Amino acid sequence: MSITENVKTVKQRVAEAAVRSGRAPEEVRLCAATKMNDAPRVREAVEAGVDICGENRVQELTEKYEQGAYTGCPLHFIGHLQKNKVKYLIGKVQLIESVDCMELLEAIDKKAKSMGIVQDVLLEVNIGGEAAKSGFAPDELEQYLPQMAQFSAVRVRGLMAIPPICEKTEEIRPYFRSMKQLFVDIGAKKYDNVSMDFLSMGMSADFETAIEEGANIVRVGTGIFGARHY
Repeated sequence: MSITENVKTVKQRVAEAAVRSGRAPEEVRLCAATKMNDAPRVREAVEAGVDICGENRVQELTEKYEQGAYTGCPLHFIGHLQKNKVKYLIGKVQLIESVDCMELLEAIDKKAKSMGIVQDVLLEVNIGGEAAKSGFAPDELEQYLPQMAQFSAVRVRGLMAIPPICEKTEEIRPYFRSMKQLFVDIGAKKYDNVSMDFLSMGMSADFETAIEEGANIVRVGTGIFGARHY
């Protein structure tokens, strides 16, 4: 199947999962994870109607941005971000989904402030407590959230997570459910400069389960572009 046909199929599955969770289909945004796909392939996905393009690597993003790959589509950064690469993203991306520590927040705030921009971000949560993954521990968030008020050039708009790999889709559901509970609890506490607008979780193998448990951004790569060849 072509990228265009895949987008149509995935959007239908997104809509059906949204309805199952009692929401309107338009409440869930489909982010095309564009890693290792060149500009023409990304443009095809944009023309097919994905809501967002999400890039994992700064160098790839910069190259494809200059080629007009994302024109007409919001651009998110969804991969691990090093502090020294922040300068390449501010002014290009609407949302940095993968902010995993206070030091990175400080770097984003400093660069955005120097450019007169307010950068929207999501806080990445290490929901499975995996040593190999970055992100805030769920029980650490409460101590950091009051500190978000100090950042004048960053807005926290929600949470993002990549749960542990599970053999069966149903095994991942509790992680998504925990993320939704965290999202709701944080929203209820009304921290300054923190709004829970976006819950980004779910990828090609499990995005329907993520939507059923409350995701309103899903990041789909293989389901749109086919298997990546590393």
